[in-house]
Amino acid sequence: MDSKITLSFDANIIDKAKEYAESKGISLSRLTEILLRKATSGGYREIEDIPVSHWVMTLSEGEAEYITPKKRKDIKKEYYNSKK
Repeated sequence: MDSKITLSFDANIIDKAKEYAESKGISLSRLTEILLRKATSGGYREIEDIPVSHWVMTLSEGEAEYITPKKRKDIKKEYYNSKK
């Protein structure tokens, strides 16, 4: 059974991944599913240990930046402070 999720990526990575998926005749959703299946099936200790295709390496540019979304409370506080 398929379930839906929402993910956020750098726009350039999304464009390149869409092109790659299209060239392989699969959807971006299925491509993501394949990568997640690999990541969760091997018992890897570190994310760097996960064997990924060469195309992933060519898509990445430098270190990954993990951005934690702001909490609703913090966004609200920022907004009200900006109005003072």
